Amino acid sequence: MLELLSNPDTWRALVEIAVINIVLSGDNAVVIALACRSLEPRQQRNAFIVGTVGIVVLMTALTSCAALLMSLPWIQLAGSVLLLWIGIKLLLPEDDDGEVDATAHFWTAVKTIIVADIVMSLDNVLGMAGAARGHYGMLFVGLAITMPLILFGSALLMKLMERFPVVVTLGAALLGYVAGDMAVSDIAVAARIEAHAHWLDIVAPIAGAVLVIVVGRLLAGKKTRALAARIAGHAAAHGRDVPAGHAS
Repeated sequence: MLELLSNPDTWRALVEIAVINIVLSGDNAVVIALACRSLEPRQQRNAFIVGTVGIVVLMTALTSCAALLMSLPWIQLAGSVLLLWIGIKLLLPEDDDGEVDATAHFWTAVKTIIVADIVMSLDNVLGMAGAARGHYGMLFVGLAITMPLILFGSALLMKLMERFPVVVTLGAALLGYVAGDMAVSDIAVAARIEAHAHWLDIVAPIAGAVLVIVVGRLLAGKKTRALAARIAGHAAAHGRDVPAGHAS
């Protein structure tokens, strides 16, 4: 153990892992802020902590088998589809069901944080695996050190989202952009795209961002109308009950 700690390569690996994680994790901060923005302040803090622990553990496991993961065809394409849906879902209004669903909302936010961050980090794990040079204990420590900085950025983003709602749309669009970029980077299609349709490298990320905004807005409008109709129905039913009570 002492020999490991006294080895300059170990500390260089730790610094490189921390820098790579910070530089490549701007979009991760966005998804954490989006997922937690509708939670109560205490639940936001807890979701940050639980989500971060899950990310650090899973990222360490993913990075340890990074070469295998990135050599599998279709994995980034599948991840891009999942990321598109996450971006769309984050634009939808929350169901206002009170305290009964508070726990459900909390765990939904935690799952969104972990799944989206892992999917978005698939193309980052090779860089961190290279920096780790086999020191996966240092990888775990490096991720654990840098995640609080990412969470701090997420907290700032949530404040901006509260003040400027357009930031929510921009954040979801970023997820769509990342999804489009992932889709054309998949090993199953990258060579053919480069040879015959290299313009997709530019068009696909933009199309992903537009798709998330358009579909998200359409579904959000539909859900808002459904919620309004449900609330109106409850109000009408309550209005009918009151006269009946007086009549008795």
